[in-house]
Amino acid sequence: MIVEPWDPGSEPAEYKITAMGWLRIAVRAPILALVVFGGLAVLLMIRLIERPLCGADRPVTPWITQGVCRTALRIMGLPLHVEGKALTSKLGVVVANHASWLDIFALNSRKNIYFVSKAEVAGWPGIGWLARATGTVFIKRDRKEARFQTQLFRERLSLGHRLLFFPEGTSTDGRRVLPFKTTLFQAFFDESLKHELEIQVVSVVYHAPAGADARFYGWWGDMGFGPSLLNVLAQSPQGAIELVYHQPVAVADFANRKALAAHLEAELRTDVMARLSRGIPKG
Repeated sequence: MIVEPWDPGSEPAEYKITAMGWLRIAVRAPILALVVFGGLAVLLMIRLIERPLCGADRPVTPWITQGVCRTALRIMGLPLHVEGKALTSKLGVVVANHASWLDIFALNSRKNIYFVSKAEVAGWPGIGWLARATGTVFIKRDRKEARFQTQLFRERLSLGHRLLFFPEGTSTDGRRVLPFKTTLFQAFFDESLKHELEIQVVSVVYHAPAGADARFYGWWGDMGFGPSLLNVLAQSPQGAIELVYHQPVAVADFANRKALAAHLEAELRTDVMARLSRGIPKG
């Protein structure tokens, strides 16, 4: 059965931003830009020192990314509820569902991680620059690249980097979890990795503001980044994000990539759907 990123023919109506909404945008947007791009400038300056001394390792700059993302969520007025503990083992990978551009802020705000992204993102204006500066790993979803990707993952993991994958391969409307693409999981079964590597599922669950479309924070299909950003900046009160760290599993406990992907997908989908049905957590 094919699962779509959204319900075809049921795209949300265009949001009408009120006068108060535009006022919030006028206040929040410049502050957000200052924090994000000011933080990027500081990161790049420190990286000029960090790179010659530490190479691919990044002992300092990920903390700047984490601070920027936490601050950005506060500027947007978007509450983040966190449950569970982040992975602590040296060789660790994180997999999460992908619902919104806000995932980047939510996931970066609580743990130093490095996203694994499709190669074309590197060329996107704005987002591509930020991704490259923060150490994103760019890959091609091609089996011919499997050996190179395994070597790249091994090098980054050996530095203690937490690599984060979105196995769905695309973002959604936030109301579903798509079937996982299993190709990249094969790299985890390399003999140099599988006996030590742990994988942690992280659920990212969005609860829309009261009275808004349930898919308010979702980002899918041909939706533009600009309009989505404006809608979020204009909103008050906001809904909420839940960030849930699950119990890690050992790669060596699974026979192959398909068995591993199926287990992680089922765990993630069960949790996301249950939390969506319960609504915004209290406290």
